[in-house]
Amino acid sequence: MNGISTKSRAVLRSILIVVVLSLLPACSLFGGSAATKEEPGPVEPAAKVERFTGEKSREIDFVYTARKELSLTFNGMGDKQTMQALLNELDTYNIKATFFLPGMRVAEEPDIAKEILARGHEIENNTLNALDMSKLDYDGVYKEIHLANDVIQRETGVQPKYIRTRSGDYPEDVPLAAAHLGMKAVVSYNINPKDRNMQGAKELGEYIARYMSRGGIISLNTDINPEVVGSVKYIAEAAGDIGYSLVTLDELVNNGGVRKPLEQIPGYDAAKINPDYKNSKYELVYKADTNRKEVALTFDDFGSDKTVTKILDILEEHDVKATFFLRAKGVESNPNLARAMVEGGHDVANHSYSHPVVTTLTPEELQEDVVKAHQVITEAIQEQPVMLFRPPTGVVDDIRAKALAATGYPVIAMYDVTTLDWDVSNSADDIVHGVMTKTEPGSVILLHMLDDIHTIEALPRVLEGLKEKGYTFVKMADMIQE
Repeated sequence: MNGISTKSRAVLRSILIVVVLSLLPACSLFGGSAATKEEPGPVEPAAKVERFTGEKSREIDFVYTARKELSLTFNGMGDKQTMQALLNELDTYNIKATFFLPGMRVAEEPDIAKEILARGHEIENNTLNALDMSKLDYDGVYKEIHLANDVIQRETGVQPKYIRTRSGDYPEDVPLAAAHLGMKAVVSYNINPKDRNMQGAKELGEYIARYMSRGGIISLNTDINPEVVGSVKYIAEAAGDIGYSLVTLDELVNNGGVRKPLEQIPGYDAAKINPDYKNSKYELVYKADTNRKEVALTFDDFGSDKTVTKILDILEEHDVKATFFLRAKGVESNPNLARAMVEGGHDVANHSYSHPVVTTLTPEELQEDVVKAHQVITEAIQEQPVMLFRPPTGVVDDIRAKALAATGYPVIAMYDVTTLDWDVSNSADDIVHGVMTKTEPGSVILLHMLDDIHTIEALPRVLEGLKEKGYTFVKMADMIQE
């Protein structure tokens, strides 16, 4: 539609709306069969669609999966030149994306929609006119979605499975209407670089790289910021650097799972608030009492997908299982990364929710923090974590230790080997030297999974060096039980 004035486009859209509405059979809107008439009669007023009373459709802002994949999605339909350039860029990097298209734009330029499909991408529903759905009643919401479905199906032969509004936000009528129409889910996103702010391609790509995650759904627009086309290069490079694949939304959903609610997971209540803590028994474990050349490798805190995935990849390469003490506030924003640790055969344990120095909290505040962390981690990994607690900074006193034990965490997991690797001024050489000189049978080694420190550089050398000395690696809970 290049070269057409705004006024002409508005007139054409008005005509198209009338044409679309007149072409769609009654059965496509209201169910049943449209009667065949020998002679045209007067058009009856459209019956009002009654609000759906069944269960609403699934709502997805990310997909629960430990697989190394995420989805790149686009909203709207830019002009032909922009769309051609975008499709060419996606081909260059062998990316299959998902396009949420407004029904009216498909009616205006069906050839663009057909080209998207021909290139192997997925087309889904971006509503008919990209209206603010919060300003429509149920009848209006239903028709915006259903008419777009019918236009897309009529022009491309594809029946959309997913619906996304223009902004990604939506009122409760949208998942109800989606269920009414038999659609698979209402989709928003969890990675949104806000391209409406007109950032450059590199800036958009760097934002996405920073928040890239397993099961993530990236949302970009094709008709606002032309720099989106150039950002594909940086997105592809970021995914390749971590080892992640960019797949269509439907493939991501089909490969993923659905998280059970917290209360349905065995062990979700293994940690509880308990005000009767003053006589509770606890144990501080710094190392195992053993002569066997076994050690426990542990990691504290939480990091980005890039950092944690590289740690997991190194451990897998060296066939080493570790214990991860997780800051649950980080887990809350990226549960898939915690689940990936469990699926890698590692243990996951509690390192608090907000990472406080526990002696700065009252015993009651500490219990609340630890129980919240337990619940967040349990819901993320969909199973009870290992019942070990490690206090941030390694500081704990008698009264807080009793409070911890009373919640269900009587074993406080400390360590005897630390190299202060969290301090960026400590080099990989410093970390390796510290581990190699301090480790002995039964040692518990503390490292961190923070971004921008030197632990990843040091880790392969630590693993190889300890193996050369005859050490084997055991998960901390297993080593304590032995």
